[in-house]
Amino acid sequence: MGLHEKTKTFFNNRWLVFVASMWVQSCSGLGYLFGSISPVIKKSMGYNQRQIAMLGVAKDIGDAIGFIPGSLCEIAPIWVVLFIGAVQNFVGYGLVWLTTTHTLPELPLWVLCVCIFVGTNGETYFNTGALVSGVQNFPKNRGPVVGISKGFAGLSGAILTQVYTIFNFPDQSYIIFLVAVGPTIVVLSVMFMVRPVGGHRQGRESDDTSFVFLYSVCLILAAYLLGVLILQDLIVLNQTTVTLLTVGLLILVLLPIAIPVYLVFFSENLPEERLLLNEDEKKDGNEMIMSEMEDEKTSEVDLLSAYERQKRISHLQARLVQAAADGAVRVKRRKKGPRRGEDFTLMQALVKADFLLMFFSLVLASGSGLTIIDNLGQMCQSLGYENPHIFVSIISIWNFLGRVGGGYFSEIIVRKYAYPRPIAMGVVQVVMAGSLFYYAIGAPGAIYIVSVVIGLCYGAHWAIFPSTASELFGLKSFGALYNCLALASPTGSLIFSGVIASGIYDYEAKKQMTINHRIFQDNEELTCYGTICYSITCGILSALCVIAVALSMTVVYRTKGVYAQLYGNSRT
Repeated sequence: MGLHEKTKTFFNNRWLVFVASMWVQSCSGLGYLFGSISPVIKKSMGYNQRQIAMLGVAKDIGDAIGFIPGSLCEIAPIWVVLFIGAVQNFVGYGLVWLTTTHTLPELPLWVLCVCIFVGTNGETYFNTGALVSGVQNFPKNRGPVVGISKGFAGLSGAILTQVYTIFNFPDQSYIIFLVAVGPTIVVLSVMFMVRPVGGHRQGRESDDTSFVFLYSVCLILAAYLLGVLILQDLIVLNQTTVTLLTVGLLILVLLPIAIPVYLVFFSENLPEERLLLNEDEKKDGNEMIMSEMEDEKTSEVDLLSAYERQKRISHLQARLVQAAADGAVRVKRRKKGPRRGEDFTLMQALVKADFLLMFFSLVLASGSGLTIIDNLGQMCQSLGYENPHIFVSIISIWNFLGRVGGGYFSEIIVRKYAYPRPIAMGVVQVVMAGSLFYYAIGAPGAIYIVSVVIGLCYGAHWAIFPSTASELFGLKSFGALYNCLALASPTGSLIFSGVIASGIYDYEAKKQMTINHRIFQDNEELTCYGTICYSITCGILSALCVIAVALSMTVVYRTKGVYAQLYGNSRT
């Protein structure tokens, strides 16, 4: 091919789309920066912890209500979805910044809640557009694609925090300005690249090598960020060093573009790779025929060899089609709706026990994790740490690793052992319950343990559950299904953070004021000190995660047969 043809192929390459989606996702997890933003708003506006918690709930609801982008992806180009998200992000967080800097008159709390809701809701458009294009272009690699894509969303908080350090802003409120402007610029730059490009026809034998390269970049990126944070915590760095470290970070984020560049301009599609693709397509067709005729199988057919069975099925299918055309038989249509593994609409999925069990497991476990993330800034301050940004970055890095690792290891479980993917979720929730209990008993170094483990486990949720939903309920309405499951986090956070955590915090703060013989004023800011501020909350959340484990294991038990059918033939 000439340069013109190769350039055209490059812009239609599914790996370029995936890399652009990763960049979009690196701007779509800015809700995790609420732990850094909330102290700024609290100080500027004079809010108490309950008011800050209400802003956090508005953020969580905005980050989860994605029915509109989910439905929009089925009728409009993905660039339209991304554009709407960019506008919402800019307008919502822009108004919050103008309010906290007192450029605008002081707005009521409910107006700020609406602004944060609108700004954070823009992330659902980023998430939906990136994930829908990813699973459609890589239908055979859902776990790695969802894990890596969501991983960059989890890392976005740490990336933006590091970018913030290279600017000499006059005060900390400018981090809100960066949240409003940064993602808008990035998404508008790449929105036309993110789209389905018939990726299922671009399968190559070298795809495994490309995923290994991506995983390597992810690990290096996480290690680099962690090293930078440790360095900044131990010594005072001058501005030049901080700038160089940030440039190195941005180079690592851009490095995956090497995959489509190499595949298009420096590699050839070998004949054996084309043959592999054709065999995969034939296998897909055979699997579809087997699925349709599953109810008609007999023990005699099951005893045949794979070749003879395929020959028998093809013969029977041909006879059935001919007989139906001649009017000799009438094909009986199934009226019970799709079976697990086929395409469901959202309404069909909502009445299935598996979907509801997954949703409520997410409410308990993911809601608990999000409660910790939202309150991390106050948790650090209650323990005497003056700079919560470091802990926010730590939880963001481990959130990233949890998403990447969750997709990778859950893929091993299903492909190597043909075992239900939700088993990985049960393990993650057990670890989460243990870390929360560790903080509840006031153990030493608990804030570090919680920052690492909650980030890791919360991130793993959002690699495993979307992949599971696509396997059990199909790809046709994946955007709507994903955004419905995403409602679980704010549902849990509304109760756990907005009522339990903030209520206990304010109670303990008033109790400490009484001990110190101080009288609480109505407009006074409440501040609690010590592990007691959140230890009871963590104990309650730990118990809720144990219940989530039971729900996840129920899904495992119910879907053993489904996963055996989906992946049993791939075990070699």
